Amino acid sequence: MNFAYPASRKADVVDEQFGEKVADPYRWLENDVRSDAEVAAWVAGQNGITQGYLAGLPGRSWFATRIRALMDYERFGLPQKAGKAYFYTRNSGLQNQSQLFVRQGLTGTPRLLIDPNTWAKDAATALDGWEPSKSGKLLAYAIQDGGSDWRSIRVIDSKTGTILADEIKWAKFTGINWIGDTGFLYSRFPAPQEGQAFQQLNKNQEVRFHRIGTPQTDDQLVYATPDHPDYGHGAQVTHDGRWMVITTSKGTDNKYEVHAMRLDKKGRWGTPQALVAGLENDWTLIEGIGNTLYFITNKDAPKLKVVKVDLAGGKVPQGGAAFTTVIPEREEVLERAQIVGDRLLVTYLKDAASIAVAYSLDGTPRREIALSAIGTASGFSGRPGDPETFYAFSSFNQPSAIYRYDSASGESTPFATPKLTFDPADYAIEQRFFTSKDGTKVPMFLVRKKSIAASGKAAPTLLYGYGGFDISLTPSFSATRMAWLEAGGAYAMVNLRGGGEYGKAWHDAGRLHNKQNVFDDFIAAGEYLISAGITPRDGLAIQGGSNGGLLVGAVTNQRPDLFAAANPAVGVMDMLRFDKFTAGRYWVDDYGYPSKEADWRVLRSYSPYHNIRSGVAYPAVLVTTADTDDRVVPGHSFKYAAALQAADPGGKPHLIRIETRAGHGAGKPTDKVVAEGADVLAFLAYWSGLKGF
Repeated sequence: MNFAYPASRKADVVDEQFGEKVADPYRWLENDVRSDAEVAAWVAGQNGITQGYLAGLPGRSWFATRIRALMDYERFGLPQKAGKAYFYTRNSGLQNQSQLFVRQGLTGTPRLLIDPNTWAKDAATALDGWEPSKSGKLLAYAIQDGGSDWRSIRVIDSKTGTILADEIKWAKFTGINWIGDTGFLYSRFPAPQEGQAFQQLNKNQEVRFHRIGTPQTDDQLVYATPDHPDYGHGAQVTHDGRWMVITTSKGTDNKYEVHAMRLDKKGRWGTPQALVAGLENDWTLIEGIGNTLYFITNKDAPKLKVVKVDLAGGKVPQGGAAFTTVIPEREEVLERAQIVGDRLLVTYLKDAASIAVAYSLDGTPRREIALSAIGTASGFSGRPGDPETFYAFSSFNQPSAIYRYDSASGESTPFATPKLTFDPADYAIEQRFFTSKDGTKVPMFLVRKKSIAASGKAAPTLLYGYGGFDISLTPSFSATRMAWLEAGGAYAMVNLRGGGEYGKAWHDAGRLHNKQNVFDDFIAAGEYLISAGITPRDGLAIQGGSNGGLLVGAVTNQRPDLFAAANPAVGVMDMLRFDKFTAGRYWVDDYGYPSKEADWRVLRSYSPYHNIRSGVAYPAVLVTTADTDDRVVPGHSFKYAAALQAADPGGKPHLIRIETRAGHGAGKPTDKVVAEGADVLAFLAYWSGLKGF
């Protein structure tokens, strides 16, 4: 098969590191598509041939129709209470962006407060985080434009719907934390150099306080570390307004320093007091009650525990903070904890599925919160003294349903449940364990139609993985994935080492010099699916995004014979230069430092861009990325696609799909989700032999 790929100029660029010369002929593709005419022409040419090819695939229109139909159901976000008001998001089904509603009282009449669908003609401007003030009178909300990680923050009067003049720019990786109704804390970076907003390294993050009614230039600096420009900072305020807690990190590892500041009745803060020094352990604030602060930590507890510290008199005791254990480490991994009413509500992961338990504040277990099936529970936000909280539950065959949990009685009642266009009972969800290359047992979820599972027939299978950054993959619903299942395919999600499914040891076993374990696990998963008769030998498609895109690129290089088709999405493909752009410098905790020889040699051994070989019969590959991705800059995918096309020009298609006005994934409008899903599934279905449409 011959494709007339657009020309990708090769430049004579060679780096010499640690005595080795490494060519980088496509480095020019790192340039910003907005300002480099040659890159813009390359992108236009690549999109032209890709869209022409995808338009001719037999399943594309069917997948587009089914994905759209499967997304057409009313869905809600988790409600948040402030004063007597309840705030929540709602999407009627096919709206490009979810709207924000408010109601007075639990049974009050819903009132539309914010409609981001009116913000941009292409619907690519999204409502991101939002937070009501303590009384609920005001609400601050973050705006995401074109998929970028940058945020602007505005404020709206929740009663009148009036948008105030307040506007915050250059916020990024930030929460919004109110001090009463007077103003809020946020995290920001200095404004980037002209034309470098989507590529410049992010350094010198600060916490600032914005007082309502004042310009951003007057915002008060709360916390910064100019002597440590690589440090990032976030702020939280306890529900009673007594304490501000600053959490400091350096990379992606859950290793934090913690400082506390006492707030007076006027919301003024004192000098930062060090609760935890040194970036060594996870310290996540749960809540504060008076002068007692509750945290989750992995100090001396790899699967995490709940501790508390008493700051009597509003000060850290001389000699340092003394933490006492409230809920000791369990066999399962502690995922989240929140104080609601007079209970600690804790969610755990057991083999990557959620269980939830209510404890007394002294750590005495009270009851397990019943969940309906294998799936994922999220939410449980609230405050001490609240009579209720809300949580969401979802699974592979069950879109997210919202439940109200009574903190006193322990009863759960539906708040919002979706009306489905399919029968969840038609699908079988299994969890299987297979053996990786070094003998490690690795879990995998397998989803198929019950009729296919009962028949014993092999079906083309979509295998998905991530394997990094202590992130756990848990059961969830996807309309795109459901369309694949409706077409008769199987779906497998593997819980690779490098994730957080079994705590710190599981994460450590798949990062830095252990990164090859992640690829070995994924390859072993594919071999298991074939040997167990779940998928035919030529019917295995693979997919992963971001760090998962790196995974797909690496295993495609290492075992091109095993896979029929691959979709590396927004992937980290150049492991020797990832730390030179935007947030890439944070990832050294998982990947290592390209500037250190021992790390460099490991990175060089699996870097997808650098390990493509000429003369190898690669599977069909559809690379996906976006022009406004400032998390994993699109140059990673551009360079990888150019090298793959040059190495195997006469083989199966090696195409790249470049979305415009989109980023790393968040905030993507429904229309773009449907179009991308149809393109990707049609490609993977064609090359894996799925024809059930």
